Amino acid sequence: MEARDAELKKELDATLHARKELGDDYESALVESFLEKVEQRLDATVDRRVRRRLAEQQTVAARGSSTQPPHNESGFGERFGFGAVSLVLAIPLSAIGVANAGLTGLVVTWLGIVGFNAVHAARGRSWLRRRSSETSEWEG
Repeated sequence: MEARDAELKKELDATLHARKELGDDYESALVESFLEKVEQRLDATVDRRVRRRLAEQQTVAARGSSTQPPHNESGFGERFGFGAVSLVLAIPLSAIGVANAGLTGLVVTWLGIVGFNAVHAARGRSWLRRRSSETSEWEG
């Protein structure tokens, strides 16, 4: 990466030197030329990264999907964030439940919160996905 940076710096120095020699009349043409070179560098870099990523995906596909974790698996940060948000939202939901239905409203609210969190926690379980895919008629 440093070699390419050095080349780009040389291009910029040459463009600035040419601007000094040619004057302000050619400034826009020089800037456009330099920007085209930068754009070509960026395109080449992006192309290289895309080709590398595709090669990695093809390698993983050829080896089988057992080497990569499923995309549905939620990480600790997502689970923690979901739990924290549900607890924060539990406060106003509990107040609304108590104000409208008393103790029954509070119990129903907390059953909903616990149920919602249980469904979210079970979402990442492999046995649940495997069982649902075996019994599902919608998947082909």
